[in-house]
Amino acid sequence: MATWASYLTPAQTGAGPMLIYTMNRYGVPLPEAMIATLMTFVATVLFYTTVGPVAVFFGAGQSLAAHGVLGQSVTLNDLFRLSLGGFIGVGIVILLLISFPGVARRLARSVVGRLKQRGSEKLAARVANIEDGIDRAHKSLRAFTRGRGWLALGVGVLLTGVAQSNRLLAGYVVLRMLDIHAPFVDVLLLQTLIVFLLYFAPTPGGSGLAELLSAAVMSIYVPRELTPSYILLWRIVVSYLTVGVGSFVFWRWLKDAESGAPNSLQQQEIPEKPPE
Repeated sequence: MATWASYLTPAQTGAGPMLIYTMNRYGVPLPEAMIATLMTFVATVLFYTTVGPVAVFFGAGQSLAAHGVLGQSVTLNDLFRLSLGGFIGVGIVILLLISFPGVARRLARSVVGRLKQRGSEKLAARVANIEDGIDRAHKSLRAFTRGRGWLALGVGVLLTGVAQSNRLLAGYVVLRMLDIHAPFVDVLLLQTLIVFLLYFAPTPGGSGLAELLSAAVMSIYVPRELTPSYILLWRIVVSYLTVGVGSFVFWRWLKDAESGAPNSLQQQEIPEKPPE
């Protein structure tokens, strides 16, 4: 559902709120859901931050240096390194925030304190609930700064490779669908450029910009007459299937809300308390 929302919103801004809503819908408290959502983003950024330099160290993408984008002044390998640098920069900032969770807590509580001073009694009651949520979120975040927490984050980074596989492998799969043979690793690196644009593009799902970049960087393998077919198949594999399934699920949720039907968690039978 988070991926579905990310494809329908600029810069994937809908992914986080939708993931929080989905977990909260099925019984996860809001503070814990917010931290879990943050850590999924952290794991994704750390995955690209870690795997990218390893690939460069082992010489991946050197053949891309022979293909220029702006004449020969900027090569495809340069673009890959630029996108990798963006992920590394974001990753460093995130690691600093995780390493010093008390800083974010103090900032949040200072803002809440000002609201309490200026608000009414009704607002003060709501602010008290927010303060409790901040403390619980802080406790959840601190759990990731300890031994088992770092281990859990490491497992999350590894699982991110599986979660991101449809985006990273889409280009190679579509090339094979068109009976075009290309180096697997080079195509994988080129798809990283597309993924980076999908994360930060100001249009829903990077629409328009992602297609243009995909057509540009993949033109070294895709003949001009097959470019429209490649872009269409690539979009179907990367996003249209997810958008279709996610839209159906969300439509069912809306129908349940209109009819007042309980969600899956509420439908479970709750055992009665034994007599005292």
